[in-house]
Amino acid sequence: MLSIVRGGRQLTRFIPSLGAAAVQPTTYSSTTSAMSGEKFGIPERYLGSEKSVWVEYIQLALEHNPLNLGQGFPDFAPPEYVTKAIADIAQGDNVLLHQYTRGFGHPRLVNALAKLYSRLIGRQLNPLTEVIVTAGAYEALFATILGHTHPGDEVIVIEPFFDCYVPMVKAGQGVPRFIALKPQKKTNGVISSADWVLDPDELASLFNAKTKAIILNTPHNPLGKVFSRSELEMIADLCKKWNVLCVADEVYEWLVYKPNEHIRIATLPGMWERTITIGSAGKTFSVTGWKMGWAYGPAGLIRNLQMVHQNCVYTCSTILQEAVAQGFELELERLGRPESYFTSLAEELLSKRDFMASFLSDVGMVPTIPEGGYFMVADWTALTSKVRLEEETDRNKDYRFTKWMTKNVKLQGIPPSAFYSPEHSHLGEDYVRYCFIKKDENLKKAAEILKKWKESS
Repeated sequence: MLSIVRGGRQLTRFIPSLGAAAVQPTTYSSTTSAMSGEKFGIPERYLGSEKSVWVEYIQLALEHNPLNLGQGFPDFAPPEYVTKAIADIAQGDNVLLHQYTRGFGHPRLVNALAKLYSRLIGRQLNPLTEVIVTAGAYEALFATILGHTHPGDEVIVIEPFFDCYVPMVKAGQGVPRFIALKPQKKTNGVISSADWVLDPDELASLFNAKTKAIILNTPHNPLGKVFSRSELEMIADLCKKWNVLCVADEVYEWLVYKPNEHIRIATLPGMWERTITIGSAGKTFSVTGWKMGWAYGPAGLIRNLQMVHQNCVYTCSTILQEAVAQGFELELERLGRPESYFTSLAEELLSKRDFMASFLSDVGMVPTIPEGGYFMVADWTALTSKVRLEEETDRNKDYRFTKWMTKNVKLQGIPPSAFYSPEHSHLGEDYVRYCFIKKDENLKKAAEILKKWKESS
């Protein structure tokens, strides 16, 4: 084992060849090292991106062992056919599946993706030039943003946003421009994600000759908003007017609750030629740890992603791509039928969504009912008198609330202000984000934890 402290973190590595004698702590201090100083500091394009809500809250969970409803991944098994596929491949006779595959996507997988999305968008996709496989949707976003952003380009980011968007724009030396979804006031007290809307005039004012792209996430994380056709048309009209790229982050495309409908903006008139659409095997097959994603769009736009990809990771895991391809081939045969995992998962999550909304309401929170995805934001401010916010030192109230709840109530959520620009972070302070793609028994535990806390306080 070798323990190394880097940047305040201790890293431990087991080195079999050195045996027990290798268990020696070694400390490197960035402040005393000969490599320290301005010459070896973080490049300016990454300054301001050092803090991560995920690093902070994972550590908080390790220290206090709460029921964790913060992170967005299932705690139940993925469909058996994908796990069986990877086992069969690993033990099979095709030894080449343990070696490198085509850099821009394993042939079997890009063909399956092209076949699927050709059906969904009504356009025949070329699997070799209009589809790329990436190390998760995260890398697809990175390759899209870095591949299309020149210094000084402006990129419109809708708040709240997946927190990697802004660091990626800045890494490309672009300039993020922000606009927030804001909830409309409701008279009946029930708030839907559809009630969170963009101001049309404010949105139009952000577009100009410097605008390179807008990042559109639908279904939306963390609100669960499924953008309507009229909202998409408003965005599309502005993209066409100003010749702007639309980066369509659609990783939750199958997690839409009836009667809502996911409309792919690439299908709107004049939008195919200016849209890159991003998907995720982790979200599609409930295998977030596989880190397998993709992007599709016109060859001229995908070419830029290929350049970033081949100079970054070059290629992705062959075995995982083969397994995902087999999963898609099976789902293509039963697409739209009840037995399709793309259909059944959303139906399974609907009851989980409604149960979470119920127990959050019972304790006094006001949840926003999501139309899609597997997150729920809730206004917690009615509970202010029951928590001791003064015991936490963070500037934003939602950070203080979620940390106090993690430590004292043993239920962890995520502070939504992390998904806003600093100047707009106050818009997220009254909310907490919870994830409901969890086992029923764990959602029931969460309900019991909150019920006991409410009764005791």
